[in-house]
Amino acid sequence: MRFFSALRSNVLLGVLVFACGAATVTAQEAGQIKLPATPKASVLQAWNETGDQLITMANDWPEDKYDWKLNPDVRSFKQVLLHVAGSNYDLVNRLAGSKLGDGDNDPDPSKYKTKADVVKFLTQSIRDGASQIQKSSDADVLKYLYLWIGYTEHMGEHYGLLVAYYRANNMVPPSSRKK
Repeated sequence: MRFFSALRSNVLLGVLVFACGAATVTAQEAGQIKLPATPKASVLQAWNETGDQLITMANDWPEDKYDWKLNPDVRSFKQVLLHVAGSNYDLVNRLAGSKLGDGDNDPDPSKYKTKADVVKFLTQSIRDGASQIQKSSDADVLKYLYLWIGYTEHMGEHYGLLVAYYRANNMVPPSSRKK
């Protein structure tokens, strides 16, 4: 028990140090520091920023390439987005104690026949996650901080994977575009 308490404290400390470092970079770039006011606001901001990049990719990617794979042994673009959405619902449903969406690790692609179906499912999973954060108190967000960080990181890891899909198709991913 003491191990998990120490782990949670170390994770929180790491997040705070990372957030301060990120704020410094942002301050240097923007000329000002703009930190979220509460732990809940920080988690919500990270969740939404990462999720919004995936939503941009889901909307951007040509529908005729939704089944494209980097190689035969990996998920298609569509399957990656469905996996992210399913994982998001796994978290939301566990924390909310409800069944809001398909929380399978790899939802059946045949249930999502069009690009619009996939975009809607992914977008709703991210919005439902944001709603769960907004309904929570700071104490609840901190209680489950390890999960919120882990699942936000999971979205970011798959964003990074999809960057390779973009590059292999001579496309520029959202984070590399000129502002």
